[in-house]
Amino acid sequence: MTSCPECESDLDIDVEEVEEGDVVACGECGTEYEIVGVEPLELSKVEDEIDEDDDDYKDEDEEEE
Repeated sequence: MTSCPECESDLDIDVEEVEEGDVVACGECGTEYEIVGVEPLELSKVEDEIDEDDDDYKDEDEEEE
């Protein structure tokens, strides 16, 4: 069984039911991971990309004023 890299809890992921690109979350700490490989199972932590978008959005608002 795969463990969460953040809190080391077991992640209940059924390899037969997931595909590359799916996002799963740790039930203990809530950290989200994207499945980047199925055999073997490989996870990549989902980063918050919203921060960059928020900055762009604020710049557009400032230009309109």
